Amino acid sequence: MSRVRRLRSRCLWALLGWSLGLAQVQAATTSPGPAQAEALAARLDLLVRQEQGQTDQQPGSLKTLQAWRQAAAADGALDDRTRVAFDLAEARLLLAQGDSEAALRLADRLAAQPGSPALSPLLRAEQAARQGRLQAAADWAGQAWQILETGCPEGVLKADIQQGRCDYRSSWSALRLQARQRMAEGAHSLAEVQLRRSLDLAQAGADPERSALSMASLAQVNQSLSQTEQSRRWLTLALQTAQGDAQTQGQIKVIEATMAARNGDLRAQRQALDAGLQIARATGNRLLLAQMHIGLIDFYMQQKQPLRALQAAGPALDWLAHQPDARIERALRNNLAVARIQLHQFERARQELARLRELNQGHTELVDQSVELREQGEAWAAAGQTREAILAYHAERKLNAQLTARHRESSLQQLKLKYDSERKQRDLALLVSKQALVDRQLSNRQLASQVGYAVAALLGLSLLLGAVMVRRVHLTNKRLKANEVLLRAQSERDPLTDLANRRHFLAVMNQQDQPAFNGALLMVDIDHFKHVNDQHGHGIGDVVICEVARRLSHAVRQNDLVVRWGGEEFLVFAADVSAEQLCALAERILHSVAGTPVQTTDGPLRITVSLGFARFPLPPSQLLLHWEQAVNWADMALYSAKSRGRNRAMGIETVHAPNAEALAAIAADFDAACSSERVNLKQILGPGSA
Repeated sequence: MSRVRRLRSRCLWALLGWSLGLAQVQAATTSPGPAQAEALAARLDLLVRQEQGQTDQQPGSLKTLQAWRQAAAADGALDDRTRVAFDLAEARLLLAQGDSEAALRLADRLAAQPGSPALSPLLRAEQAARQGRLQAAADWAGQAWQILETGCPEGVLKADIQQGRCDYRSSWSALRLQARQRMAEGAHSLAEVQLRRSLDLAQAGADPERSALSMASLAQVNQSLSQTEQSRRWLTLALQTAQGDAQTQGQIKVIEATMAARNGDLRAQRQALDAGLQIARATGNRLLLAQMHIGLIDFYMQQKQPLRALQAAGPALDWLAHQPDARIERALRNNLAVARIQLHQFERARQELARLRELNQGHTELVDQSVELREQGEAWAAAGQTREAILAYHAERKLNAQLTARHRESSLQQLKLKYDSERKQRDLALLVSKQALVDRQLSNRQLASQVGYAVAALLGLSLLLGAVMVRRVHLTNKRLKANEVLLRAQSERDPLTDLANRRHFLAVMNQQDQPAFNGALLMVDIDHFKHVNDQHGHGIGDVVICEVARRLSHAVRQNDLVVRWGGEEFLVFAADVSAEQLCALAERILHSVAGTPVQTTDGPLRITVSLGFARFPLPPSQLLLHWEQAVNWADMALYSAKSRGRNRAMGIETVHAPNAEALAAIAADFDAACSSERVNLKQILGPGSA
């Protein structure tokens, strides 16, 4: 078919769609009411969804919207509620077409209209999300949800939606934007709560597209929480629910490919990418096409095919040329940088990374940044660029520490919500009982003049009930105090291994009488742990972490403190230990972990660790260090063990530094100091090491 004939056919179909849409809007607005308002909202929502994901935007959708508005005005059906619906749809179309300024002007107009206080912050949240500013998007969405939540109480959603009291579409968007930020910063437990609420709203509104997207996001959250089976169920249910809607299926395929990549399942990743590419080409959705090609770049890099990865970047670069999108560009720049490192195009790679650092300024997507740093570090190390690999390694370590803290805080908040809910229920039961007691006392007073002895009997009963209630209050308060003590104790334990966590170690350090650190530290890291997760799944990875934690606890002395430092890293604090005892402890840890394979459902796995250790103050100058500096020295020794082949321990025997300035200079370039023998290291090989 020639280009002219294709254009003519496209125009005819657009005209037909406009006519049908106009007829539906006229029917929906002739007699405004809850049912008619919902019909109009559904039609406007479909118009906005059809506009998204295109780079060759035409003013046709805005003209269609204007025609519908004029039809409603001609029929006398353009009331305040209908006007708000049209303004909201127009603002979203402007956002889809990249005209943020015009969209925000409409948001200001909506803020001044009655009955729509939540829509202005919601539009600002959606605009911030398009720019990749997830924290700002979550803040605006939180303001919108505070207003919308009052109209959408739990338990009676369906009736409130039917009567027009609950704007489930706006509420769903506000919750999704907040959940996206929670997921980006590693607070997966809180994200799960918000996504489940968004799913309730979509299902109450009989909206299969939004229901499917909530289910797919829940699959991602459950994967991050290592709930593999639940994650698979949510993803399967999402795909089933999205049947018949190609655009929603395409969005779910993006999520499915991302999840498969994180599991290291290249076959499933490629199948999801191929299916998504087919949908993108069939629907003409350029955004979906760009996302799928970014996934292809990642796939080719995993296959060690960097040239093909660079060749696959075309559609993503084309999308960014028409529609600036910070999230898309961050993913693309990271993949291109890694591909260029693999090709030894180091200067081009540094240019890509410089642009990536600009894009990451002020953004809180810690999970994605941590994955990016791991990929960059591994690529630099494989290319023989030690300095860049060390920098990426330390930056990843710092981010992982923040993620661990966020995850712990999220779990604690969820636990606190549970306890608060139980306490409120107990308080309510107590108030009901007290009210019943007051009612009884009033009744007794009315009968006092008629039956004297009955007053005494009822008074005795009241006193007895009062004593029972006082005892119950006492027991309730006692249980609450016990729960608070338990919560504090749990906040200082790692939920997976039941070892002490960083918070507990910090508390121990703060209790030290001396300002300078005194004792020994051993930093332990599981070798090639990412390969365990990629090849066997996160469930097996958790089994390995727990078993290593158990073996560490058996290898150390009774008074030594074992801390889960983050991810696959552990820290051992030995307060009173000689140099000989410290070497023996390091050797015992190496053999305890690697001596026997770890038994898993996938069969036995041979697990080894790398270890860095040192005694403080550092001999021979005995310069005083803060405990955070001591941890950094143990960490540098650990990196030396990893760089020399893993499955070994490297201990700092002597550091020749006459003063604090010289010591800081050595720490700034540890490898050079080791080469010049300003730092002397002791190596202890693990079982089977050459």
